[in-house]
Amino acid sequence: MPSSVVHAAIALSLAVGLLGRFYDRRALAVVLAVVLLPELDTAIGWIMAGAHRTVLHTMMISIIAAPVLYWETTRAESRIRNRWGARGVRIAWVGLFVHTFAHIAIDWSHLAGINVLWPFTDRFYTLDGEMYLSTTEGFVQTFVEISRDPETGSGVIDAGAGGTRAETHVSNPAQPSADPEPGPVDRRFPIAVQGWQLYFVLTTAFALVSKKLQSSADSV
Repeated sequence: MPSSVVHAAIALSLAVGLLGRFYDRRALAVVLAVVLLPELDTAIGWIMAGAHRTVLHTMMISIIAAPVLYWETTRAESRIRNRWGARGVRIAWVGLFVHTFAHIAIDWSHLAGINVLWPFTDRFYTLDGEMYLSTTEGFVQTFVEISRDPETGSGVIDAGAGGTRAETHVSNPAQPSADPEPGPVDRRFPIAVQGWQLYFVLTTAFALVSKKLQSSADSV
């Protein structure tokens, strides 16, 4: 699964392009804190079964936060705009964007996925499949599959549904396994577990250094 390092790399690479004239170390620190915040539900897993990929990995946070943030930043009495101006508004929107697309959406496509609409529904979903154009099959996508139940004749939609919170455990450094194991516990803190992840981390490092050099050159 993508590590916190990979999530951070993707978020920072997006921040380079999205922060615009408000790009600086303090803005990057806010973006970094926001994108890593969902990992706190690993600790909640000690007191709540299946908390990881549930409590802070639900899409409901973004679904609710987006209209609230829009309302807050467009009204005349906006606290964010009145205190931090356009800079605060930009950082808030970038923070919401990286939370959604640099962390939650990516975890949606790995391992057991995420508890997408928790707490309104308790069901893990995995965004898994492929999409392509074929000279013999035409357009093909398997992310959402529609079939017919042979017994009832009713339509069946498969969107990668998995188990409930109580049935699903996603391994993490806080809880490598659902049940305690005898002997030393192997807690692994991954950095990059696939080639594309290492590639993204290195590419982001290059982008950050390049942005720094460009800013230094522009100020001369």
